Amino acid sequence: MRLVICLLSLLLALPMTAVRAAESAGVTTTHDTASLITDSDTAQAGAPLGVALHLRLQPGWHTYWINPGDAGEAPTVDASLSGALAGKGGPINWPTPVRILDSGLMSYAYLGDTVLPLQITPTAGAAGGDVKLHAHAMWLVCADVCVPEKADFDVTLRSGVPAPSAQTPLFTKAAQASPVASPFSATLTPASQLVLSGSGLGPDVVTDAWFFPEVSGLIDQAATQKLSLKPGSLSLDLKWADGVKHDQSLAGVVVIRDKAGEERALRVTANPGAAPAGAASTPVGHAAADAPALWRATLFAFLGGLVLNLMPCVFPVLAMKALALARLGGAGQRAQRMSASLYAVGVVLSFTLLGAVLMGLRAAGDAVGWGFQFQSPLFVVAITWLLFLMAMNLFGVFEITIGGGGGAHRGGAVGDLLTGVLAVVVASPCTAPFMGVAIAAALGGSAIAGLVIFVAMGLGLAAPSLVLAVAPSLASRMPRPGAWMEVLRQVLAFPLLATCVWLLWVASLQGGPSVVVLATGGAVALALAGWLFGHAQRASMREGRRAQVRTLRAASLGLVLATLALLPRVSTEATPGGTVQASAQGIEPFSEARLAELRGQGRPVFVDMTAAWCITCLVNERVALSTPSVKAAFAAHKVVLMRGDWTNRNETLGAFLKAHQRDGVPLYVFYPAHGEGQTLPQILTPGLVLGLLGT
Repeated sequence: MRLVICLLSLLLALPMTAVRAAESAGVTTTHDTASLITDSDTAQAGAPLGVALHLRLQPGWHTYWINPGDAGEAPTVDASLSGALAGKGGPINWPTPVRILDSGLMSYAYLGDTVLPLQITPTAGAAGGDVKLHAHAMWLVCADVCVPEKADFDVTLRSGVPAPSAQTPLFTKAAQASPVASPFSATLTPASQLVLSGSGLGPDVVTDAWFFPEVSGLIDQAATQKLSLKPGSLSLDLKWADGVKHDQSLAGVVVIRDKAGEERALRVTANPGAAPAGAASTPVGHAAADAPALWRATLFAFLGGLVLNLMPCVFPVLAMKALALARLGGAGQRAQRMSASLYAVGVVLSFTLLGAVLMGLRAAGDAVGWGFQFQSPLFVVAITWLLFLMAMNLFGVFEITIGGGGGAHRGGAVGDLLTGVLAVVVASPCTAPFMGVAIAAALGGSAIAGLVIFVAMGLGLAAPSLVLAVAPSLASRMPRPGAWMEVLRQVLAFPLLATCVWLLWVASLQGGPSVVVLATGGAVALALAGWLFGHAQRASMREGRRAQVRTLRAASLGLVLATLALLPRVSTEATPGGTVQASAQGIEPFSEARLAELRGQGRPVFVDMTAAWCITCLVNERVALSTPSVKAAFAAHKVVLMRGDWTNRNETLGAFLKAHQRDGVPLYVFYPAHGEGQTLPQILTPGLVLGLLGT
């Protein structure tokens, strides 16, 4: 009897041992439990053996696909056989991931019970004995923080004909969740549309679709992928990443959801080519929404341009325009309308041109944003010289007017236009409320929609002048011209000189002392050129002075040309100097790694993206972030202030801005100790900042 019981116990133990042999011992952390599984507890030479990393993730935690997205790292499994059989594991057969969009960053990830299978085809090894399976795996698990994990796994298998193990259903489930080869032809059009063509596609079948690229960095993975459908075709609008050539193939997975809610994952490789005849062009679920979105962005653009009139960066030019309006007080209505209208035309055309250049550079793959031209020391020096000449004009050194700033009326029409151009140039480093949303919409939509938005922004900036054009009776209420205008004219030169000092500081940060020497030396040469030109103007009023006038004008022109010839040297002599963030004590320079580290420690973080040429940024720092009450609150709550300096081009900061749907500075993001980041308005107040801390 005892012998029978022992035999029965042995027989019962055999299948239990087989089940255990198909899975290694588990490795458990607070984030997950990991083990190595096989689809059979026996292995045979020539018969494929399924092996998989099995992760049981805790709620709220995830790991990553072969392309982790904008952040993260893909798992790796290095598996091999030894003993009675030998063999090396192949690549992971990746199941279809889910999309996780967080703070403007897209991740392709796995949640919950995750099986990452691969295959080994055994070959004959040492004679006799068991089959030893060893694997070294590395993976990253993330929630609010990311934790790298790794483990070594060992499984002992018996030699024999493969048979399903208790883990086989997990392999079956992973296979069902994996993409299959697409039965449809795939094309990547010049308009950046991924087009699938074939029967079984169309609005009567498909309700949604999206694309995962296999390689990160080729497309903007967080951008909306507009779906368009026609019978026999499906297209998704993609957005190339900055700096990526648009003439390459794109491999990845397209997931299609049908009207029953079922999803199919298809592996595709889209080659560049023209859109197939009859390809889908009407967006699904967007046709009705695009018009309101464009109208909303256009309204925001107009409001942003209107508020821009109140920003300090525009003050010097608006002050000159105010002087011109004072001159209009004694003019006829026709002259009033003409001056106001020409200024508005200059503003709108300049905004449109600036927007077109910005969109063109972005389309060509250049990572530029709003105010991009001020990241060039050459441009900063050129604008400094222009404003310096305008100040000299206001002082009366010479009498070429810009926008009617002086007493002469000659060239007033051209001057009004140029004043509008200059208003846009000096306004471009500023970002007013509403502008961030509008600019992001302009750069993320079609070219026509983008131009409409930039025109609306120009109309907002020109609105006060347009009101005078429509209701010129308002200009008649301005004070009558008189001797007071000459004094006001000279007074208004000082804000321009103050702007020149600020721009020289920006140039010093961008290019160092050499650029400042070139800029100031050029300003001296331009001062002499303006003085000579003024003498030529006064000499022309006296008879018999023609030779002297020609000589003075030639000398003035020669000095101007010689000064302009210095501009190319600005770029070659530039050596990066200090930074905005380096001048502030107790402020950490921004980096994604440091931000992740601080958030992992549970520290609240205030991110300040700024630039030396951004007046809005500097004003916010002075009136909100540098006040004693805010500093004390930051210290009391142990808030880390991180500052990113975008004065010069910086791809890392540009990527952070883009991830938060901003195309320029300022950008303020507050990360509480435990929670997601909160993007703040572009105009800060101490009360707003203190409110974040509950103070």
